[in-house]
Amino acid sequence: MKVSTRGDYASRALLSLALHANGSVPTSVRDIAERTALPQPYLEQILLALKGAGIVRSKRGVGGGYVLARDPSDITMAQIVSAVDGPIAAGDFGEPHQDGACDHEGQCALLALWSEVGELLRERLSSYTLADMVLRASGPVNSAK
Repeated sequence: MKVSTRGDYASRALLSLALHANGSVPTSVRDIAERTALPQPYLEQILLALKGAGIVRSKRGVGGGYVLARDPSDITMAQIVSAVDGPIAAGDFGEPHQDGACDHEGQCALLALWSEVGELLRERLSSYTLADMVLRASGPVNSAK
């Protein structure tokens, strides 16, 4: 699995919101873009996807912007990546034993493996929260979980 640019940008934007959380005071897209060096038009699309997933809330008008919809400890990295990239999987190979997937030699064994690897990726990304990333950003660079 390769985390897409969207997944990386979403993670960076949310980490910025978490690092600069000021109660329920919204942060403008422009401020997030400046702090993270992300392109503002692309960031706006990503924040809309995160809003649709219930990870951020927005306020329109003067003083508007985005705030986290939940505490950083309740937002997993898997939720962030899934919100902008769709389901986390090791590949687009389908499921074993469905729709003729096992019609070729050894294919079911490999499909089962890719399915297991995808599950491990989901579990691992689910083990990290946005709060964990705030701690890492605030502390030693090489802290590991």
